[in-house]
Amino acid sequence: MRDTKGFTLIELLLVVVIIGILAAIAVPKFGNTKEKAYIAEMKEDLRNLATAQEAYFAEWVTYSSTLSNLDFNVSTGNTLSLVTSSGQGWSATAVNSGTAHTCAIFIGNATPVMPGYEGQPVCN
Repeated sequence: MRDTKGFTLIELLLVVVIIGILAAIAVPKFGNTKEKAYIAEMKEDLRNLATAQEAYFAEWVTYSSTLSNLDFNVSTGNTLSLVTSSGQGWSATAVNSGTAHTCAIFIGNATPVMPGYEGQPVCN
């Protein structure tokens, strides 16, 4: 009798195939998770912008028409734009280079960029 130790070629190929199937299932899920993270980051930046605008309003009794007047930092990869701004309201959009989605928010009497509720970021 021969005492052989190790795996056969068939056993090794079977393990490689199983790992390949698991990887094929997992990779698309990671891509979707990354896009959800970009959207959550854009929404958080818009909420932080709303907080900064309210702090500005409390001091100056008007909303800021530029982001540079606010004590506010945008997350890396995001771009925020004030669409409209007046003394009684403002609206803004956020985009990220990692996704095709756009998020928006409005406060007060500003024209909403996207349908949604006042003070809550919405994304398309």
